[in-house]
Amino acid sequence: MSRVTPQHPAALGTRLEDALNADVWDVDDSPHIKVDAEKCAGCKTRPCITICPANTFVLLEGKVLHSYEGCLECGTCRVVCPKAAITWSYPLSGRGVQYRF
Repeated sequence: MSRVTPQHPAALGTRLEDALNADVWDVDDSPHIKVDAEKCAGCKTRPCITICPANTFVLLEGKVLHSYEGCLECGTCRVVCPKAAITWSYPLSGRGVQYRF
């Protein structure tokens, strides 16, 4: 009996960006991430912008905007938010990101 060991895409010579581009999203109409704008407005560091691996947080005219559609569902934004302004939950069953690598 042979055993298959999963390998990280980098070990296979695949760039991370290429591996992520192979992913598919089944976007739910209801966002699984919500940002409390009032709490967020008082944040000076805004770690969500720099830490999100999918770059779904952006700063526009002094406000943090979030687009949940490209989320990788890692939950890092919720963990690093110093103001507890992010409410995060998994998308409905079968929705969200579907990893293909």
